[in-house]
Amino acid sequence: MKKKLLSVVLCTAMLVPTLAGCGGGAEAPAETPAETPAAEAPAVEEASETEDAPAAEADSSGEAVTLTVLAGQSTTDAGIEEMIDEALAKAYPNITLEWECVDWGNDFQPKMQQYMQSGLPDIMIGKAQDVATYAPQGILGEIDAQYLDRGLDAARQNVTIDGKTYGLVYNALYQGVYYNKDMFAENGWSVPKTQAELQAIIDDCNAKGIKPFASHMVDTWSIGNVTMQFAMNDVFNNDPTWGDKFRAGEVSFADDKMMQTAYQYNKLIYDNTYPETFSTEQTDCDAKMVMGEAAMKVSGSWSIQNFLDIDESFNFGIFPFPNQTGDSKLIFEPNITIMTSAESEHQDAINCVLDVLTGDKELAVEIYDYTKTAPMLKDVTPTFTNPSQADIDEYAANNMIVDVTLGNNQLVWGGFQEENAKDIAAWLQGDISFEDCLAASDARVDASSAN
Repeated sequence: MKKKLLSVVLCTAMLVPTLAGCGGGAEAPAETPAETPAAEAPAVEEASETEDAPAAEADSSGEAVTLTVLAGQSTTDAGIEEMIDEALAKAYPNITLEWECVDWGNDFQPKMQQYMQSGLPDIMIGKAQDVATYAPQGILGEIDAQYLDRGLDAARQNVTIDGKTYGLVYNALYQGVYYNKDMFAENGWSVPKTQAELQAIIDDCNAKGIKPFASHMVDTWSIGNVTMQFAMNDVFNNDPTWGDKFRAGEVSFADDKMMQTAYQYNKLIYDNTYPETFSTEQTDCDAKMVMGEAAMKVSGSWSIQNFLDIDESFNFGIFPFPNQTGDSKLIFEPNITIMTSAESEHQDAINCVLDVLTGDKELAVEIYDYTKTAPMLKDVTPTFTNPSQADIDEYAANNMIVDVTLGNNQLVWGGFQEENAKDIAAWLQGDISFEDCLAASDARVDASSAN
């Protein structure tokens, strides 16, 4: 699912570079005895106790090396590249990163196709789902275990193919319904688990002049994102191979009631948000939520940065959007994922970059605090206050978290989810019928798979 740039112009520096096997870098942290899903990143040393990666030997030659980086932008990351450049210069001053930052949802895939013809950059930063797209084509380098071992085991699950890991997952996002905790308490609303309970809150909001949902449907990426959230809990949690069956002709959007329900939830939000949703940008939308003009927002961790920039005391929580069976799970998405070119001539230097990214805990805390995201490195704990963390911890403890990579690997973003979102927007605005919207999704079945 695509994440939009926040109020800042994002250069996914968070898109960090990879390194595999560089001598003399930061010491790898001791392994934790047991790892839980990304939600439960283990608590660790305070940031003040961490040490920068020592400025040891860069590569064996010590010669100046420039690595090219194609960074697919996420939503919270403008400025992270400067943090990485500074840490790298301190540890390995002869290595320079040449960044090319693009929007992940619109431009990363086309850029990758272009570079596949002319030669890949040394480092590519995308999302976990990109590994399933490019690793089978033999163009990605395997990530050395030395750096993978500094991350949670859960971070490897969807970037490992045939026993080899081709991506280093650096952070994670959570997705669901953000809600104003104070507003819920004042009105006596409990976190809904069923559609009936959600509808009761919607009805009470409308009766009291409160918009139930904040939304920014001008961004079709947001429509695509929430639609996959809906599909995860109403479709893929019940039928984990729905996408494969779709390509086999066993199910379709036109005939499958579960998938139609997922699409229809967009109408529920559209009918219960402000009329200018198709002209409201994300920053303004998040402001409406913080200022108490709306009770809820279906979104992801990328909204936290905006929430806290607007009001650092804003008290918010998160719950999964209720499905038809009342057993929705909170959605977790591996986000910044570092990949390397299998043909790079600078593997030693790449390894040094990975060494800094995975070994410099002070840098990691700085990045996680800035992006307001969950760590996928061991023994690293962000210091920013996240009012929704208690909710995340509770869902994790109850095994009520699902990795959206399951859906994104079966129904890819580029050329499929993003195009479906445009049709959903057209349907909501009355330009096409719901049946036409479903038929358009069925017609692009060949674009639904990365392979």
